[in-house]
Amino acid sequence: MVITMIMTIAAMIMAVIADDAFQLPACGTSGRTIMVSREEPTRRAVLGTGMGLGAAAAAGSASQTDAQSAQKTFVLVHGAWHGGWCWRRVADRLERQGHKVYTPTLTGLGERSHLMNGKIDLDTHITDIVNVVKWENLRDICLVAHSYGGWPVSGALEQILDRVASVVFLDAFVPEDGQRGFDFASEFSRKGTIEAQQKGEISRPAPPATAFHVNETDLAWVDSKVTPQPLALAFSIIKLTGAREKVAKKTYIRAPAYPQPAFDKYYAAKKADPAWRTYEVTCGHDVMIDMPDRLVEILLESA
Repeated sequence: MVITMIMTIAAMIMAVIADDAFQLPACGTSGRTIMVSREEPTRRAVLGTGMGLGAAAAAGSASQTDAQSAQKTFVLVHGAWHGGWCWRRVADRLERQGHKVYTPTLTGLGERSHLMNGKIDLDTHITDIVNVVKWENLRDICLVAHSYGGWPVSGALEQILDRVASVVFLDAFVPEDGQRGFDFASEFSRKGTIEAQQKGEISRPAPPATAFHVNETDLAWVDSKVTPQPLALAFSIIKLTGAREKVAKKTYIRAPAYPQPAFDKYYAAKKADPAWRTYEVTCGHDVMIDMPDRLVEILLESA
């Protein structure tokens, strides 16, 4: 629209310049013509108006560009069995637009899987998030939680609320005070947890990528990256005092192709709450892998 306005203004100015003078035949026999100028105030008024509108259009365009390119800071928290690796596509796209992105991998997972031990609980992962924000001295951040990440993100908000401008729950849990993950886990997750517990193991193996409804092209890649989830996390009770609801901007994104009754319940509740913004995406659970472009659009709208 701005470009169209500028082109229109340019055409107006050129028309005025071209018609600045017109010719009248001379009354004598000299064959000369007399150049008669139009009234100068009219010409100046048109040119002045055109220049003013052009400046306004340019200023408006610059303002719009500044607003779109204003640097934001994102902290993207992965879900169970995943790691910071799963955010690569989203992080690349955000960074190319000039934003800062942090994708911490929670203790015992991904490239930190060598730290796996029986003492890793929800408080450990809450501290992972809190420490990234504090040690990097981050402020006005958009904190994003995927799936299980909704648990440690909700807990972290109790400690870093003053540093968070917006929060996004991406097909994620939105726990309440006193709850534990095991009671809301999907059927395959509960089954894996019980089996691991009966064997006396400290972690539960990752399910195949097909369980997350990942697109066929990325199935092998996701299968090669997922790692066991610390078992104690499922039985850790979360302690909340309502910090999450105090965040100024709150968003919930649902990927309904992935069956999870708890997520459906969260989505319906947030959609009915004017304090929340909601979205649906037509892909599997790992939205950051299946639809990174669309997710980036939503994150920029929600930040």
